[in-house]
Amino acid sequence: MDDAVNLVAATDHEADLKALVTDILARAHANGADAAEVSASEDAGLSVSVRLGELETVEFNRDRGFGITVYFGKRKGSASTSDSSRDGIEKTVAAACNIARFTEEDPHHGLADAALMARVFPNLDLDHPWTTSVADAQTMAQAAEAAARGHDPRITNSDGASVGTQRVCRVYGNSNGFLGSHIGTRHSVSCGVIAADDAGMQRDHYYTVGRAFGDLLEPVAVGIEAARRAVARLGARPIKTGRYPVLFATEIAGGLIGHLLSALSGGQLYRKASFLTDSLGRTLLPESYSVVERPLLPRGPGSAAFDGDGVATYEKAFVDRGRIASYVLGEYSARRLGMTTTANASGVHNIWLEGPREPFADLLGSIREGLLVTELIGQGVNIVTGDYSRGAAGYWISNGAIAHPVDEITIAGRLTDMFAGIAGVGDDPDRRGNVVTGSILIEGMTVAAG
Repeated sequence: MDDAVNLVAATDHEADLKALVTDILARAHANGADAAEVSASEDAGLSVSVRLGELETVEFNRDRGFGITVYFGKRKGSASTSDSSRDGIEKTVAAACNIARFTEEDPHHGLADAALMARVFPNLDLDHPWTTSVADAQTMAQAAEAAARGHDPRITNSDGASVGTQRVCRVYGNSNGFLGSHIGTRHSVSCGVIAADDAGMQRDHYYTVGRAFGDLLEPVAVGIEAARRAVARLGARPIKTGRYPVLFATEIAGGLIGHLLSALSGGQLYRKASFLTDSLGRTLLPESYSVVERPLLPRGPGSAAFDGDGVATYEKAFVDRGRIASYVLGEYSARRLGMTTTANASGVHNIWLEGPREPFADLLGSIREGLLVTELIGQGVNIVTGDYSRGAAGYWISNGAIAHPVDEITIAGRLTDMFAGIAGVGDDPDRRGNVVTGSILIEGMTVAAG
């Protein structure tokens, strides 16, 4: 197969989607709705995977759909479909209107204030289409896997390698007169392999991702890193249960900040289902650290000029010099809390943990006995209580150096204590995701053998 995949042509329908949204809003008004909002999207992509050198899967996708929400006073109804034909639009609008007519009133329903809508749409440099072919993508995936399998004789098997490219066009409009759109791309290469020795087998993986193809690591580098990680995990040994410093590696440290943001989200707060309910102004992190959102960051993985309500995004600190400065609110949750939206109806956009950074080697060297965590297992985080207990794997640290791998262990604590106990952040930020932080050293957690 050598079919070029032109994602520009597949998603170059921004004007059509805007016309669709405008038409749906008009139809909602004609059906008696007092207000309405519409989200429309068109996605196109290619994913190619190989295993043991052979082509395993080729997946093309091209999807279009829209969702509409209508308001009859304070009654709300929503419906969605992938059918954008005239008949499909009519049926979906009618379905949303019928739902709204029979739902209970909620005084907090309604569009965000028109004055808050985004009016400026800066170029965020998000759209970098990559016109490739199945054959070229297959070659890249094979190169990644071959590099991994050839890196060390202890690499005995493969979970495969994949190359993917995606382009998305999204349009949002509402009856307050707002109509906005953005187009973005995402490209990736990933590889996973299995290492084995006399003591058993271990698997690990690595990936690279970016808005532009030129932002990606070479496939060979991805494969080598996947193999290095798998081999390094061989020879795991038991440890003694106790309370130790825990160093979260950069690729998983962002999850800790993710738990913080979940606890600050409006949906959790107005339900009284968060350990950070009524926490504005409370000290949570050490004074030298802040958690900042930068939604207008060029090429950022979460960049957007407006949120899911059409509200203009802006830079803000959720935690400012250790103290909680803002919740994470869309219009609905803000009304439930008697507050103002923070332009986060569709989530957060490019989060950075700011503060002093230290070389990773210095963080490691500061630990007499402790744990470097490189993998977390399970979902043992309770946002209501702040209790934290998860399976983990990584490396035992002795006298400031990695001593040996460990697996099948559990780490536990309370999130409030963990955040307050941040003893250092590394200068090794992982920029592949929406939350960017270096490795995070927690001064003390319970570490238990499996």
